Amino acid sequence: MSAEEQAWVDDFMNETTLFLGPDPAIMRHHSIAKRTPLEDEVLKKGGNPLLYDRIRRRLSGSLDEAFEMCESMGAAPGAKWADLSVAVYTASGDVCYMSNRGVIAFAAVLHHPIRYIMKYWKDEPTVGIHEGDGFFHNDARFGCVHNTDQSMLTPVIRNGEIIAWVGATIHEGENGACEPGGMPSGSETPFDDGLRGSPMKIVERGKLRRDLLTFLQHSTRDPKLMLADIKVKMGAVRRVMDIVDRMIDEYGIDAFVGAIRMTVEDVENEVRRRIAAMPDGMVTVEQFVDSTLKENILIKFACKITVKGDHMTVDLRGSGKEIINRAINSPLASTKAFFAQAILNHWWPDLPRSTGALSPIEIISDEGTWGDCSYDAPNGQNLQASFRAFSALQIAYAKLQFSMHTKYANVLAPWFNQINDFLWGGETQHGEQVGNLCADLNGMGGGAKAFRDGEDAVAPLFCAMADIGEQEVMEEEVPFLQLVSKRVVRDNQGFGKYRGGMGYEMIVAARNTPEWGFMTVTSGAKFSSVPGLFGGYGCATYPLAMVKGINIFEIIKKNPEEFDLSMERVMNERPFKGGVYTTYHMGLQFDRSQEGELYMIAQGCGGGYGDVLERDPELVMEDLQIGRISEHVASNIYKVVWDKETFVVDEEATAKLRANERKARLKRGLPYDEFVKKHVKDEPPKDLYYYGSWGEENPEELIATVWDHHGPKRVKGKLKDIPLVVMPNRHVVKIAQLEKRVEELEIKYEGGIRPKLV
Repeated sequence: MSAEEQAWVDDFMNETTLFLGPDPAIMRHHSIAKRTPLEDEVLKKGGNPLLYDRIRRRLSGSLDEAFEMCESMGAAPGAKWADLSVAVYTASGDVCYMSNRGVIAFAAVLHHPIRYIMKYWKDEPTVGIHEGDGFFHNDARFGCVHNTDQSMLTPVIRNGEIIAWVGATIHEGENGACEPGGMPSGSETPFDDGLRGSPMKIVERGKLRRDLLTFLQHSTRDPKLMLADIKVKMGAVRRVMDIVDRMIDEYGIDAFVGAIRMTVEDVENEVRRRIAAMPDGMVTVEQFVDSTLKENILIKFACKITVKGDHMTVDLRGSGKEIINRAINSPLASTKAFFAQAILNHWWPDLPRSTGALSPIEIISDEGTWGDCSYDAPNGQNLQASFRAFSALQIAYAKLQFSMHTKYANVLAPWFNQINDFLWGGETQHGEQVGNLCADLNGMGGGAKAFRDGEDAVAPLFCAMADIGEQEVMEEEVPFLQLVSKRVVRDNQGFGKYRGGMGYEMIVAARNTPEWGFMTVTSGAKFSSVPGLFGGYGCATYPLAMVKGINIFEIIKKNPEEFDLSMERVMNERPFKGGVYTTYHMGLQFDRSQEGELYMIAQGCGGGYGDVLERDPELVMEDLQIGRISEHVASNIYKVVWDKETFVVDEEATAKLRANERKARLKRGLPYDEFVKKHVKDEPPKDLYYYGSWGEENPEELIATVWDHHGPKRVKGKLKDIPLVVMPNRHVVKIAQLEKRVEELEIKYEGGIRPKLV
């Protein structure tokens, strides 16, 4: 065709396109973009490093100021407790600088929607990009950590050309999903995930579009939250834009463009240099999730990291196949976001938070796995895969950097990686419909270091310097009380030469509401979420406990001495007559709560570092005296002997006990070949619903459990050969089990003595 004919065809196709979905060329690409002509022209002239540094410092200050604006004025719990970020991007969307506090993972996903806007809306006559425009989006399939995060992205335009972007992103929580709070564990289709906003222009030439705002408000349970925080993000972005405008006026367009582009390129080059300084080798880290948040399974997150020269490869092949009707699937971009979180938070925290940090690292993955899911898979709880990505890189780097002369961060055991937390929803004491979450997830236990214990309940893995919130403030807005709020739980630590940071317990009960419910949305009730490092123990497993059929407020009004609550005491002693005591995995779907019923969970701990037999006995006694550990742990795990009244260590007896334990280890141990023969099996147990590769020989052969009318069956093969994995409804499974039991009883009594009907 001639050029004119090709233009006709292109125009026709553009005008008659049925549907614009996420662009694979954008979504599967995480390297920095090529220079724009202006960027190339500026940098070829040569820049002034001192001037560029001045621009970077002013940007950093403005971003921190805008962050504090969001934190102090935001309506969402996530805003109040620092689950947000503000950033400046290049013209192509690469993050140049982010606020020093907040969610670093946003550095690795928000270039996707900007590139989408530039590719599809910039020259689209019905949309376009103009000064003062602002674009909203929240759909993880177009580039966001998960659908609870909502962004405001605004272009910086000079002489008719886009030279940069400024954006603010907040974890808003409520988004109209099938369950309140924005992270639905009950999601079975993408349509259950709630609002899925592809990049759309919500602000036009400085004015908020009321038509789209109205649509967004009607898409969630909390319209006031939607309006308030869109305005908060607009205000934060405008504050940064004011500083950008002043710098451009003062230093010129070329200096500003050169400074932000050079930052991105400098970070990429520095990452290549640091990879080259690492020892060549390979580290394999395998993580498992024990739940779909509806049923118990074991699904693998495979990660193999190879370093050779200045090249690093992260290979995710062997991960379990996506489950097409469960919420735990993650788009690849969200998984990569937590790779970047590990790199910028735990590997090289001195680097600017930039797209360049992940850019030089090759990532190999198969689309259709649960860490790289397809467009049609629900992903309302994609953090289940994304958090495993963080842990995989954190663990691998601890091993890779151990022998390096220059370390840019401490050798660290795994951070706790689950959001053990309550989500909630219903009608408040003020008559408003709401849904969101507590900030208790921000108290994850830190991993032990190579030279000291981990920090207790210090911060979430995804957010630097987050706040765990004040329950008294929450109680002014929502109708439930934390009867136990953030009390450290005995023995909840990763044991080791240095122990992991401890987690706390939370006990809640609703009050003064006609309609309320709670959810929990994590895994790790059956299978430990994080291991230890170099011999340290991993974290515990964490169930949900409930006492239904009681009103704790009436009980303690009559008997105040009953206000002695802990999960351990309540579940072991069962002090409340008539209560129904249950334990459950941590994937509780929205559960309607009557006033005074108890819901109890514990925050997780970090992994331990090193051999427990090398822990200083005096440190063991310190933990024992203040109730951090039990006598059982002190004597049976740490092998310490002490005087029960004075807590003075019997050094001789302790040394003897530890020496005996080392001998016992040798006796229990097996030569490697014998260990393999005894313990390594050809496949998982037949009754285990298992997903992923098995063994090292053939990582591309996956195992999966699929269902038909005969029930579950195991299949093996390459990803493309395995049929869709669809989990059956739990009620259908239960009915089938009961029907089978009835059939067995009928057969048993057929021709025999049947019970007489009365």
